[in-house]
Amino acid sequence: MNSFSSVLLARYDQNKRDLPWRRTKDPYLIWLSEIILQQTRVVQGLAYYNCFSERFPTPRALAEAPEDEVLKYWQGLGYYSRARNLHAAAKSMQGEFPRTYEGVRALKGVGDYTAAAVCSIAYDMPYAVVDGNVYRVLARVFGIDTPIDSPAGKKQFTELAQKLLDKKRPGDYNQAIMDFGATVCTPAAPQCLVCPLAAVCRALADGRVEQLPVKAQKTKISNRYFHYIYVKQGENTWLHKRGAGDVWQNLYEPPLVETKTADGDYGTAPAHRRWFGRKRALLRVAPVKHVLSHRVIYADLSEITLPPSAPVPEDFMAIPVRELKKYAVSRLVQKLLEKAGVL
Repeated sequence: MNSFSSVLLARYDQNKRDLPWRRTKDPYLIWLSEIILQQTRVVQGLAYYNCFSERFPTPRALAEAPEDEVLKYWQGLGYYSRARNLHAAAKSMQGEFPRTYEGVRALKGVGDYTAAAVCSIAYDMPYAVVDGNVYRVLARVFGIDTPIDSPAGKKQFTELAQKLLDKKRPGDYNQAIMDFGATVCTPAAPQCLVCPLAAVCRALADGRVEQLPVKAQKTKISNRYFHYIYVKQGENTWLHKRGAGDVWQNLYEPPLVETKTADGDYGTAPAHRRWFGRKRALLRVAPVKHVLSHRVIYADLSEITLPPSAPVPEDFMAIPVRELKKYAVSRLVQKLLEKAGVL
């Protein structure tokens, strides 16, 4: 096991990327990078990290910012609950980042993985990270076929990860194994021919690289059909702020009618009738496919023109079109508005 850790650390020392969060021991900035990099590739997350850390360089700066601004800086990254949790956690810190594992783990939106990453990197605490990359590396190298999404699997992998942790360099080791899983022992087309652990990899010896790690349950994917309506009302358009209980909480969007099928007639929907009467919208952007973790959304954008005197529904706000860019919207809405040439 010591050789496993030393091989990963040697490779990391030789190949580690020069990233801004690796040049600091500031736990706030390390935490920020970890949250941004959840479900996000480094090449995309880097730009967001730079902008976010420049605008919100301290917990206090983040806590004092309005949520709409925080969400605007997050726009395009997806999984917006991360931004809302960041904001809530910063408010709970009272200006100072926690200095214990328990304190970090108690922050809103922080689980075992993030707490271990932050505490090992910022404070050199001996906590091993276990994420998708770590599951994959350990399952393959040690030939473990216990499902990673089972209680027994989580216990087994967590205990093994802790045993393998280099206690003298816990932060570097955690980053080393995550980097290894992201660049060498990848989900598809792993680089087994150049892998420094190939000689001891059980999965490679048994021809089971593609079968590991094992998951007991498959994610159920559902389809949804969104019909957005861009309102032209003189120099204004309408926006609605999404509420809790669904995707994109607290982000803005044009009027939306959802149908159960792709060819559902949204023009006859009660909401459409309530907002626009019998007036029909004209299609501006044909349906686009937008993939989320547990659902696929098919969305189009139509346009409807109303007189300036038309009443604005209670749940909407009329804003000048030129100010659209100030509002945080989902990546899907951004894409549709850009295709329509209004953003």
